[in-house]
Amino acid sequence: MGSKIRLGSDEIKFMTLFESLTGATVVDCVKEENTLGFLVKKGDMGRAIGKQGANIEKVRQSVGRSVLIVEEGDNQQEFMKKLFEPVRLHKIQFKENDGEKNAVIEVDKKDRRKVLGSEGMRIKIARQLARRHHMIDDIVVHVV
Repeated sequence: MGSKIRLGSDEIKFMTLFESLTGATVVDCVKEENTLGFLVKKGDMGRAIGKQGANIEKVRQSVGRSVLIVEEGDNQQEFMKKLFEPVRLHKIQFKENDGEKNAVIEVDKKDRRKVLGSEGMRIKIARQLARRHHMIDDIVVHVV
């Protein structure tokens, strides 16, 4: 859907490991400092997490990093919701300005930290995945 994605040997290695440990199909993998973000095929989220989080825990221990899993969405709107699940987004808007496409999301004040993630990792990974799969240049978070 997005532009051609180039994966490095590290990302390919992590994707292969993730798939072998969970049985879920990985569409993309992004690295951000000590966190890995995996985009899994629609319908594979349960398999990726495993019973009571067993699969995700196996992946975390194997890679020695934090792991974030996102499920594919059919369109930009659904993809935005899935990027931040289980947080409820009040509003999602897409705005184009000077050739840049931004997603503007509104969240409750109490959910702001969940959306940003520890040290901002979740939002950084979300921005990379949104850029790579839906040509969204930035995600702007508004607190309501």
